[in-house]
Amino acid sequence: MAFGGELLTLPMMNWQELISNIRLGQEQKHAERFDDRSEFKRDYDRLIFSAPFRRLQNKTQVFPLPGSIFVHNRLTHSLEVASVGMSLGNDAAKILKQRRPELAGTLFEEIGTIVATACLAHDMGNPPFGHSGEKAIRSFFTEGEGARLKEKLSPEIWADVTHFEGNANAFRLLAHRFKGRREGGFVMTYSTLASIVKYPYSSLAAGQKGKFGFFSEEQEVYEKIARKLGITRLSGEGEPVVYARHPLVYLVEAADDICYEVMDLEDAFKLKIVSYDEATALLKNFFDDEMKTRIEKRIKEEGISDENEQVSYLRARVIGILVGLCTKAFVDNEEAILSGEKVRSLIELIPEKTRAAYSLLQDISQRKIYRSKPVLDIELSGYKIMETLMEQMTKAAVHPDRFYSRQLISRVSNQYDIAAGNLGTRILAVLDYISGMTDIYALDVYQKISGISLPKV
Repeated sequence: MAFGGELLTLPMMNWQELISNIRLGQEQKHAERFDDRSEFKRDYDRLIFSAPFRRLQNKTQVFPLPGSIFVHNRLTHSLEVASVGMSLGNDAAKILKQRRPELAGTLFEEIGTIVATACLAHDMGNPPFGHSGEKAIRSFFTEGEGARLKEKLSPEIWADVTHFEGNANAFRLLAHRFKGRREGGFVMTYSTLASIVKYPYSSLAAGQKGKFGFFSEEQEVYEKIARKLGITRLSGEGEPVVYARHPLVYLVEAADDICYEVMDLEDAFKLKIVSYDEATALLKNFFDDEMKTRIEKRIKEEGISDENEQVSYLRARVIGILVGLCTKAFVDNEEAILSGEKVRSLIELIPEKTRAAYSLLQDISQRKIYRSKPVLDIELSGYKIMETLMEQMTKAAVHPDRFYSRQLISRVSNQYDIAAGNLGTRILAVLDYISGMTDIYALDVYQKISGISLPKV
């Protein structure tokens, strides 16, 4: 592999280094424990009981949140992804321990918990209104009023804000030292934090797709974690930082890919965006003829006559198939992954017939679900709300001495360093504040600062 014209031989990563329970911010400390939970289980519990995780219940997954029909929000999606991630990690650990007996009895046995925890966190950095919120933030700086700030911000921070990415924001949320918080953010283990970073490179290396894994303020933190875990660095000195993925990222990504497409189909059926025949046909594409016969017999024998229950049953069987195939893809490609090679997502490595069924599901989702009227309506509304919040809060950060600016800033929690002396820090504090909002809270603030509604006394 060549970087900067020089052919490099990449060092092989190893599991003994990659799985570490050292905590960010407590590297030299050994806290007293009062129960037998592992450090990785503590990470899991810490997220479950955190306020940012609870706020996911009021953040849109794909569809608007109707009252009469239950569809997924970011919270239920994250819990389901964590469940699938636990299965992927445990199944992979079982197979790899048979191949590598030296891993038995080590922290490697806990990769199921690590993957599940990273799955819980994978959407915690997403702003209100899903991908529409991300686009609104990026567009504010590339197309809107924020474009005027380019010459006032460092190249690193400018790259961060113009490529704003929920995944990088999740790492920031968990690892950043916000004003008044202790060093290390949530004080998570190194392996859990590394397993969250889907795109392990800086925003300066994001390219056209705009994907990156950590903001400039957290780059040093990620590099420290990567060095400790022996994660391979792919870029040379003086180049924008690029690392290989921590291997468990592949399992986190697969869990998200599985749940995202399959569960969205179930929601679309409940909302009558796709018919019963369409939904069941798409799900049955994952089965061979023998399995179809067995499943149809099981449905008949158990008296599953309700269409919703039938779709749910088929969905569960499809997830089971994909978990098994993605696990196999991971262990079959273990050596390439550990060598730091650029490996395709596990979903792309499953057998062609199943991959074709998944691709068809993706295609239908793009055409009929993600471009449906309910989804487009929430995206348009969300975009306008986010655009207004960005305009008003950024203006306050740029001109903090103005009367209206002081009024706006005074309603922001003091955990955000929005009154810092450095403009770049203030702009990032605005992003922290807005991206942490729920959909409902963002709408409420938008209405108040726009004069649409007055607070009730």
